[in-house]
Amino acid sequence: MEAMTQRYFEQFIPKFNNASRFSTLVASILLLLNTACSSNQTLSKETVSTQTQALSNTSTLRLGIIGNSQVPTGPIGWAVHKGKFKPELEKLGITEVQTFNFPNGPDLNEALVAEKVDVGIYGDTPALVARANGIKTRLISQEQVGLNAWLLAKKNGPHSIAELKGQKVGTSKGSYMHRYLLGLLQKNGIAENVTVVHLLPSVAQAALQRGDVAAIAAPTGTGPILVSKGFPVIDEAAKHPDLPGTSATVITETFLANHPDFPKKWNQIKLEAVKDIKANPEEYYKFHAQVSGYPINIVKASLDIGQFPEEPFSGEGLQLLEGTKKFLVSQKLAKSDFKLSDWILTADERR
Repeated sequence: MEAMTQRYFEQFIPKFNNASRFSTLVASILLLLNTACSSNQTLSKETVSTQTQALSNTSTLRLGIIGNSQVPTGPIGWAVHKGKFKPELEKLGITEVQTFNFPNGPDLNEALVAEKVDVGIYGDTPALVARANGIKTRLISQEQVGLNAWLLAKKNGPHSIAELKGQKVGTSKGSYMHRYLLGLLQKNGIAENVTVVHLLPSVAQAALQRGDVAAIAAPTGTGPILVSKGFPVIDEAAKHPDLPGTSATVITETFLANHPDFPKKWNQIKLEAVKDIKANPEEYYKFHAQVSGYPINIVKASLDIGQFPEEPFSGEGLQLLEGTKKFLVSQKLAKSDFKLSDWILTADERR
C-alpha cells in the first residue's frame, strides 16, 4: 500500500496547482526523519505520528471535482458563487478552500488514495468502485439524482441498439455513462458482441464526428451538444428507471476525523443552496452555463432543477446507488461487495 501511495503521489504532483505547497509539507516530514537519524537521536513512532498529524491537520479544504473549471456546478457551486460557502466553513475553522479538477472519476479516486483531496464530488460509479476497492471514504451526500446519459450514433451509422453488434462504442470507462452503457448492452443481450473503448468526452465527441466509433455514451453537456449537431440518439439513460446515474460526495476518513462537524455543515449549505436554486432557476442556469462553457439551452437540456434533492439522500437516489453497486459487483467491476449502510454517514454520525 505504501508503494502504491508513493506511485500515486509521484503521478499526481504535476496536476495540482498547489503542488509546491504539498511538496514542502512532505519535504518537512522527510527532513524531520532524516535529521533524527543523522544525529543519532531516537525518534519514537509516537512522536513521528504526532508531528505528521499536526502538519496534516490544516485549516484547508481540498475539494476534487470533475470537469475543466476550477469552480464546481450544482448546489455547492451555487453556494460558492453566492459567497455562502466559505463563510460557513470558517465556523468550523476551515479558512481556505482549494479546488482541483479532474477529467474523470478514476483520476479523482487516485487523488483520494494519495490523500491529495479531502472531499470529492463525482459520479456514483467511480465512488462505489473506490469504496469496494478499499479506499477509505464515507459518503456524505448525493448532490444530483437522475444523471442522464445519451447513446449517440455516428451519422449514417447504426439506428438501433441491436445494430451496435460487432461495433466499437466509446465512453469514459469507470464513469456513470460506462455503467449505463454496459447495463444497456446487457439488457439487449449484446454485451459480449460490442467493443467498448475508453474515450474521455471531448475525445469521444471528436471520434464520433470522424466516424472512428459507431457510437458513444455521452454525459450531460456533451450529449445535448451532439444532438444539436444532428447526431442521432439511439437511447438515453432516462428511458430506463434503473440506469440513470447519481452524484456522490465523499470525504476521506482522515479529514472526517479532523473535522467531525464537516458533513453536517456541508449538508446545511447544500440544503440552503438547493432552496435558492429552486427559487431562482433561470439565474442558476445562467451560472451553470458560464462555469461549464455550454450554451444555456444545452444546460437546460442536460439537467432539471428537480434533480437536486434537498435531503442528503433521497429514496430514489439510494435505490439507484444500490442498483449500480449490485451491477458493478456482478460484472466484477468492483472488487468486493459491501453494505451501503457501512459507507453512508448517517444522521446520528453527523455531529
